[in-house]
Amino acid sequence: MSGCWVAGADGSGFGVNHLPYGVVTVAGEPRPAVRIGDRALDLAAAESAGLVDAGGAFAASDLNPFLAAGPVVWRRVRQRLIELFTDVTARDRVEPLLHPLSPPVLPWRVADYVDFYSSEHHATNVGRIFRPDQPPLLPNWKHLPVGYHGRAGTVVVSGTPIIRPSGQRRPPGAEAPTYGPSTRLDIEAEVGFVVGVPSELGRPVPVDRFAEHVFGVVLVNDWSARDLQAWEYQPLGPFLGKSFATSVAGWITPLDALTEAWVPLPAQDPPVLPYLTESPHRGLDLALTVRWNGTVVARPPFASMYWTPAQQLAHLTVNGASVRTGDLYASGTVSGPQREQVGSFLELTWGGAEPVTLADGTTRTFLADGDTVTIEATAPGVGGEPITLAEVTGTVQPALT
Repeated sequence: MSGCWVAGADGSGFGVNHLPYGVVTVAGEPRPAVRIGDRALDLAAAESAGLVDAGGAFAASDLNPFLAAGPVVWRRVRQRLIELFTDVTARDRVEPLLHPLSPPVLPWRVADYVDFYSSEHHATNVGRIFRPDQPPLLPNWKHLPVGYHGRAGTVVVSGTPIIRPSGQRRPPGAEAPTYGPSTRLDIEAEVGFVVGVPSELGRPVPVDRFAEHVFGVVLVNDWSARDLQAWEYQPLGPFLGKSFATSVAGWITPLDALTEAWVPLPAQDPPVLPYLTESPHRGLDLALTVRWNGTVVARPPFASMYWTPAQQLAHLTVNGASVRTGDLYASGTVSGPQREQVGSFLELTWGGAEPVTLADGTTRTFLADGDTVTIEATAPGVGGEPITLAEVTGTVQPALT
């Protein structure tokens, strides 16, 4: 792939082998954009000028029409953008449409949100913490991707303040619950998948049709109030302990930027049912980093996940449930086999029993007001140049009640 004429783009993690999509504010208006280095191309203006052809999808204020356009349009636009950013003769027409990066805007309208629980290491750790006298994995865990239906209306873009949730929690040893702000506020470092092309109600999406429906990937922080969760989740599962906020990155990395990031995964044991059987069985080699007030506290490896994004989509739809343009489904907490590879502070501090010391000398078990958590990731890119996924960050604010 030829070099890019945009200054600073090559080697930045946001070069022509990446080209993530988002929304920027131009003259006070939200516009679909593609990121190149530390600049953003106004795609509405580019399409109006005849530089790209997305069938008019970029005239909208968000990415949903482009997501719905499907793989043929996605690839045509991507190839054209690569041509424009590597052809010096196009510079005079393209450069006036480049803008500085503006504060993140949620780049698409989230239709539905589903969160899975697909790391064997995470599920095992949580089982040992919450159910120390029982087997850590429940009997169904290796037979299906466990998940829950979340709240799309509280999916927020990176940088949005996170207000500490309040609710019921039962203190250890108490017979009755109390009400108040969560004292065990946590994070979950996850990878999310954004659906572009909808599916038909009643018709499952096979594992080999994943790329026909999913447009791209975003980093996710599924904030979790562990004390609220522990009291409410029996027997139905997560509710108020999860629904107050889920943060997503402000730029979507298209699947076509991740063609070199797929890696083979070990065979699943026991063998899965036919509708979940993949050939090849593979996952994404994403290296995540979790920063707590600037201190790197964990490096979760996404390639260690047990259930893959294609299996998650197949299971999500196997009962006939349809997906819509703008649906988001997330992987669940990404955790590796080592303590320094976990994607939640519940695991990092082993349920609060082992505090973490940050670079400023302070110690933490769970999040304090004013704490900032940033999740980052890199992946192998086309042409051998790594790409950098857009970060997701959030700062905890005091409870309002």
